[in-house]
Amino acid sequence: MKLLVINAGSSSVKFQVFEMINDLVLVSGLIEKIGEETSEIKFELENSGKNNSVRVVEPIKNHKEALQKVAGILLDKENQIIEKKEEIKAVGHRVVHGGEKFKETAIINDEVKEMINELSSLAPLHNPPNLQGIVVATEVFPQAKQVAVFDTAFHQTMPAKAYRYAIPNKFYEEFGVRAYGMHGTSHRYVTKETAKFLKSDKLKLITIHLGNGCSMAAVRDGKCVDTTMGLTPLAGLVMGTRGGDIDPGVLIHLGKKYNLSVSEIDKILNKESGLKGLTGLNDMRDVLELKEKGDVKAKLALDVYTYRIKKYIGSYAAILGGLDAIVFTAGVGENSAYVREASCEGLEFLGISIDPSKNDKRAKGIRVISEDENRVKVLVIPTNEELEIARQTFSIVQ
Repeated sequence: MKLLVINAGSSSVKFQVFEMINDLVLVSGLIEKIGEETSEIKFELENSGKNNSVRVVEPIKNHKEALQKVAGILLDKENQIIEKKEEIKAVGHRVVHGGEKFKETAIINDEVKEMINELSSLAPLHNPPNLQGIVVATEVFPQAKQVAVFDTAFHQTMPAKAYRYAIPNKFYEEFGVRAYGMHGTSHRYVTKETAKFLKSDKLKLITIHLGNGCSMAAVRDGKCVDTTMGLTPLAGLVMGTRGGDIDPGVLIHLGKKYNLSVSEIDKILNKESGLKGLTGLNDMRDVLELKEKGDVKAKLALDVYTYRIKKYIGSYAAILGGLDAIVFTAGVGENSAYVREASCEGLEFLGISIDPSKNDKRAKGIRVISEDENRVKVLVIPTNEELEIARQTFSIVQ
């Protein structure tokens, strides 16, 4: 069975086609700068052992035209992906926010689309383009079943004591104000991979997703019991442009002191904080390079970044009542030996200790970077959110 996975952003469409017999990726690509004269189409063909990269720059007016381009790429005889649209049996969509309504993956119908739209108030930057991708994909691939895979679903196993805020009840009861968490598809994927690697479903895990956005999850026996992000992706760890946990009084103070509007504060928190706020740069690679040159601000930013991770490791170890493994994943988590080492430094009392020779090695696939005699395994597991979306889609369609 061939499945198309779509992650629609406000001006982009990321896509992959899988042959689900063996989880084979046939093509993966990205269309970005939609609505501009310099829209870009980039994709890689990976069938028959080939890995051919293609890049095209041309104007693409909207998401419908973008998905028509995707269909054209799939149907092109030279690409050898499909001969007709009907070969795509299902389209799996990443949807960021499912609120309390969606605890699992869902076949999309009018009711589901309406609920995704209603939940846009909780993820205004993400749910609307996700929904637009669904609407357009239904037009372009009318024969395929449309499936929604929610980033928040994995965290719906959290107990109320973990997700409720100590604010007046009416805000939860009337507006659903609570912690939901994000990156659930990634946390679910690495949780499953850890269970397979360690040959056990009964594990106490901390999964650490570090990209431009960052989050952690405490996982017991495959189920999330707590996570660092909250109602929105602003809570928890330090990120590329988001600062994570902050005293709410700071926002009140800034609003009064500088006469800032809500939208101005929103921009500061979402676009100008985190690594960017501390260094002027939001890419971890650039910050690490600055630190190597002796830049004081970069060193402080990395100290704050890794201190926050370490703080949550201790917190989640307490919540779980012990630890079997810690898992680093996503761009920074998979590639930065410095961040992994600094985040685990001084945690020997918890049974956590990294072997520098293992940590510095670059390798594909799952690897253990902890000392051999360690009670707690420290793992690096490459995430694959698209594959997890494909698997979830395949499962529900079957």
